Amino acid sequence: MTSPEQGRLAGPLSMSVANLCHRLQPQVSARTAAGFAEVLRRLGAPLQVAVAGRIKSGKSTLVNALIGRRVAPTDIGECTRLVTRFQYGTVDRVEIVFTDGRKQVLPFASDGMIPAELGVDIEKVSHIEAYLTNAVLQGMTVIDTPGLGSLDAASVSRTEQLLGAAKHRKEEDDEEGSDELDDTSRNAVAGAEAVLYVVTQGVRADDQQALAAFTAATASREAGPVNAIAVLNKADTIAPESVEGSGGDVWKAATLLAEKQASTLKPRVADVLPVIGLIAESAESGGFTSADAEALRQLAELDDDVLQMMLMSADMFTSWECDVPAGTRLRLLEKLDLFGISHAVEVVRKEPEITAGALRRSLLDASGLEAVRQRLAVVFAARADGIKAAAALASVTALAHASADPGERQRVHDAIEVLLAKPEAHQLRLLEALTLVASGAVDMPEDLTEEVLRVGSNADIGAQLGKPGAPRQELAAHALERAGWWRSFASFGATPAQSRVAHVVHRAYFLLWQQVRDPQG
Repeated sequence: MTSPEQGRLAGPLSMSVANLCHRLQPQVSARTAAGFAEVLRRLGAPLQVAVAGRIKSGKSTLVNALIGRRVAPTDIGECTRLVTRFQYGTVDRVEIVFTDGRKQVLPFASDGMIPAELGVDIEKVSHIEAYLTNAVLQGMTVIDTPGLGSLDAASVSRTEQLLGAAKHRKEEDDEEGSDELDDTSRNAVAGAEAVLYVVTQGVRADDQQALAAFTAATASREAGPVNAIAVLNKADTIAPESVEGSGGDVWKAATLLAEKQASTLKPRVADVLPVIGLIAESAESGGFTSADAEALRQLAELDDDVLQMMLMSADMFTSWECDVPAGTRLRLLEKLDLFGISHAVEVVRKEPEITAGALRRSLLDASGLEAVRQRLAVVFAARADGIKAAAALASVTALAHASADPGERQRVHDAIEVLLAKPEAHQLRLLEALTLVASGAVDMPEDLTEEVLRVGSNADIGAQLGKPGAPRQELAAHALERAGWWRSFASFGATPAQSRVAHVVHRAYFLLWQQVRDPQG
């Protein structure tokens, strides 16, 4: 019989893990069974995606852009010190969840945002639940987090708990235990299964530590590009002259820097994509108006030398004497910054009759948000079943390891092995092989490591085979050739650890060959 939560499961792998939990619950201790109930609850929920990063990296602005509504406060306030979960609901409402489990409903502020000041003692608050009638949130819960690197230890602790960092972080300072969430709130906010990590121009050591802790907490071993991508936010602030090969182009400079950061952060993340969160938020959440479009038309009519001088700095742009009121210019600056204003003026000059809606779409294109959304769809949404099932199995394994009963540990271990032996569970085997290679637990030559990452990290068959856009016949031949190679490698020349991975990769290529040869099968 299908239980209510199973009706909302992401796919067959999640269903298999849910069935495993149901079967084992009567055979384990009450404590372990309660843990399995929590695993089942998370399996039935939408994919939990945490937006994380250092303080002032623009996380909340990006959250608003992704949701398509300016609802997460971006200015420093009480709310930005708490974890906020944005999820689908039939009625818009905000709930403050306290550490003792109590809840308090709060109305949205008059501007449609979560109030910056909550009117309660935030030391007693676990997190905030924001329910929105927003279609984007039907398939994905977006979790806004306080910035890592904040001077506020309690805020950092909340984010670290969510990302799984707290239990991996060394206690460098003699911090009091009150800074950490209790068991009730930890259960309430835990369950981030994927992370969108926001960086700016410099990737720091604690960025890598936070990513490592997150991936370690959401897989049986340290994971990598399966459930984490990064964005290089505020791409418009990069000085092109500081990036070799940019040719003076800001977006080209941002793209090159993102590629460099990707090589630094791999295998922790699948990719690093440049984005301009401020422009994306203004264009996508209704912040850009027809009045703004009209002001940009007026700016486009200014003498080019004058406009170029104004665009040299924010101060010059707002203080220069011209027909566009200073207040209007300040509003444009707050919504688009100088890069967005310059882009919009250029578009208007090329197409003077452009509508406000078309100009908004042009700004959205210039922000890079669509590429981030597409990557989210490929890396997270299309792989939600595997990601959620892998995270759930990691939780089941951890619960078993924590049991004091050796027989219970063995029963859970045996059940997992039976599940993983089934053909439909191959994706979980592939995810496990990927994490072993990505974390360095199994040492592979660099070219083979890249191949394992490619096969395990992509949802598109052409991308998995390293031949995007190739004809079906070529893909089938390549998949069969690589399947044979990995089978030979597993039998001759591989270490025992490499051989286990090689058998999984061989099987992956063989299944890809079957899929390409018979797409209806």
